[in-house]
Amino acid sequence: MTKKNIIQKIDAAGLVGRGGAGYPTAQKWMAVKNALKYKQIASIVVNGAEGEPGVKKDGYLLAHKTEEIVNGVFLAYQFLGSAKTKKVYFFLKAEYYKAYSKKIKEVLKNKKYKLFASRVEFFSKPETPSYICGEETAIVNIIEGRRPAPRLKPPYPADSGMNYHPTLINNVETFYNVSLIDKGKYEGKRFYTLTGAVKHHGVFCLPADMSAEEVLRATNNYPGFDFFVMTGGEVCGELLRSDQLQAPVEGSGLLMVFDDKKTDHKKLLDYWFKFYETESCGACTACREGTYRLRELTSKSEYDKQMFNDLIHNLEESSLCSLGSSLPVTIKSYFENIN
Repeated sequence: MTKKNIIQKIDAAGLVGRGGAGYPTAQKWMAVKNALKYKQIASIVVNGAEGEPGVKKDGYLLAHKTEEIVNGVFLAYQFLGSAKTKKVYFFLKAEYYKAYSKKIKEVLKNKKYKLFASRVEFFSKPETPSYICGEETAIVNIIEGRRPAPRLKPPYPADSGMNYHPTLINNVETFYNVSLIDKGKYEGKRFYTLTGAVKHHGVFCLPADMSAEEVLRATNNYPGFDFFVMTGGEVCGELLRSDQLQAPVEGSGLLMVFDDKKTDHKKLLDYWFKFYETESCGACTACREGTYRLRELTSKSEYDKQMFNDLIHNLEESSLCSLGSSLPVTIKSYFENIN
């Protein structure tokens, strides 16, 4: 019954992926299942790369909710079919691999996971470049022993992933939520990381549809000073003023508060540009050259604003993956809302 009903339960719960993109989980699972009508082998990848600076939710879940995560992956394995799902990969950030891989292996010793556990392999994410190694097609390349760079999509991993076979890739938090859904315990919540100029740093589990202001107030973190926030991620996120906090926190669920008077805006911009320049995999010209040129331009007291805008536009329209295309979200929202 679990194998027959889990997809209906996930769909009814309205679960979306928690890796950042927010793609409907039921649709992704069905895409892999449908691809298996024509192909014989499938793989599952558990994405615990967490390359976005500041985000801590996956680490929290791996430390405290290991059994639920493993059970959620097992449910996916059952849904796709044990006869066809030949490999299950736990792809973890290096520090998470060191800290939690043994804990996961202990859970896998459970009798019900005997066959499933024999198909599990662990991969430690390369430390450089950090961000792009969490992108789903880059993960596939790394596991296959290829260069850590994203692939052109389509085809998507659901149809052509590991060794060109259907591959289901979901975030650690997504598999955790699947386990809750199966047990009837899912309450439409997600995990938020609170950081920056806040009183109470850490990971909080709250309703997924809460606004940024509601999250700050619910965690007793609403500032008593002039501030602005970054939502979604510490680098790949949207900048908002204190009067623009009605929208839900999306992306990786991070909410970072900046004390406006204590923030060196020039250093902040330089930090973002340096991150994107360093983390670019170099596969596409728009990102490889654009991030470098943006940092070069803004290092000067006076620079060509039209060239700046053209470079941002090129990144937005021409980048191969989400790294390059997310920089315009950060920069445009900063100049439109903050500066």
